[in-house]
Amino acid sequence: MPFESLSERLSASLKKVRGQRTLTEENMSDMLREIRLALLEADVNFQVVKEFIDNVRSKALGEDVLSSLTPGQMVVKIVHEELVELLGSTVSELDLSRKPTVIMMVGLQGSGKTTTSGKLANLLVKKNQKKPLLVACDVYRPAAIEQLQTLGNSIQVPVFSRGTEAKPEDIAREAMDYARANDHDVVIIDTAGRLHVDEALMDELGRMEAIVHPSEILLVVDALTGQDIINVASSFNEKLHLTGAVLTKMDGDSRGGGALSIRHMTHVPIKFVATGEKLEAIDVFHPDRMADRILGMGDVMSLIEKAQDVIDERSVKKSMSHLQQGTFGLDDMLESMRQVQRLGPLSGILKMMPGMPNNIPNFKDEDAQKRLKEIEAIILSMTPEERRDPSIIKASRKQRIAKGCGKEVAAINRLLKQYEQSKVFMNQMNAMTGGKKRPSAAPNPNRKKERHKKKKKR
Repeated sequence: MPFESLSERLSASLKKVRGQRTLTEENMSDMLREIRLALLEADVNFQVVKEFIDNVRSKALGEDVLSSLTPGQMVVKIVHEELVELLGSTVSELDLSRKPTVIMMVGLQGSGKTTTSGKLANLLVKKNQKKPLLVACDVYRPAAIEQLQTLGNSIQVPVFSRGTEAKPEDIAREAMDYARANDHDVVIIDTAGRLHVDEALMDELGRMEAIVHPSEILLVVDALTGQDIINVASSFNEKLHLTGAVLTKMDGDSRGGGALSIRHMTHVPIKFVATGEKLEAIDVFHPDRMADRILGMGDVMSLIEKAQDVIDERSVKKSMSHLQQGTFGLDDMLESMRQVQRLGPLSGILKMMPGMPNNIPNFKDEDAQKRLKEIEAIILSMTPEERRDPSIIKASRKQRIAKGCGKEVAAINRLLKQYEQSKVFMNQMNAMTGGKKRPSAAPNPNRKKERHKKKKKR
């Protein structure tokens, strides 16, 4: 999670003041000192930290807070509001009004421009139903064009290229003609980067800007950069008309302070954050949601949106139907677990839940993945009848299943226990929502015949 160490420090600092019945200069100073240290250690610019602390202090010592019945909660609210203000207050959306909309991706070498270009194209196809064109204008890095073409092929988005011999400005000009001729409504230009900001790079980008007249110039910055991220953003902003920033590698263990500083110091809004290597791992930046996560309040809205994007609605409806009919079997349980897996690492999902700690003791995503594979192996070693009605699985069947999947009988017992617990939980959830209690096991059509035979014997 981004800002993990900062989140832990801030949560600990605010926890102390939450329970205070009265606020004094002394306990306020203690809390603000800890917050100041947490922000500085997270690489937040010292000027930003000073303004942040001054704003919190002046608001927290106001009459409304001091006379409140819950001053500690009021302070948390003030810190949250100041964080949102620091991060940009509102969501900054792409300007897609022009056709074609031109988006220039700029930044230093190694910041992730090419991958981010592919991610952005994928996002625009899936969420905005656009027809983008990727343009390979990085003719200096050896594998940049091939990388962009590979990304384009994987998401079925065409890539315009003229090889490494053509000038970037000429490639951009020809790409615009190609986009208009082929009805592309978005053109994403992957430009070259350098290991440091230099005049040659800026001049080239300036000429390209004059040719294509982009609606958006997005600065791609590595969240691991630290405070130097401000110098990079300022340099690009002076030479070009930046419209936004994209923060990459936000899933790393970076301190993240540069990201907190960039909006305040350069007035360039953060538009997207990239949180992984997969092409789906890019999200619109919501300042309020990021503030929630930093303060340990979770991010339920982002989790819901993510679920809507990746979860198969038909599969969910099918499982829900089986639940209501009392025929929820192990196949349904396995499919439900696979759907959850699509949301990403379980640790990331848990951290979006309000009240969940940043570091969950003894929890590892690798262990959760290993457990899912074990469950999958066991269930796939069963017969269709056993999956539909696990109640028929007795000792001899357990031994056969164990041999089939290469596990101990104890593993089969654990799975069956987990299955029973999941049914109890679902029955409770159904009762809470006013539904009928579901049968505890899937009905066996042969049971009525067996009971009828016993009556005849009597």
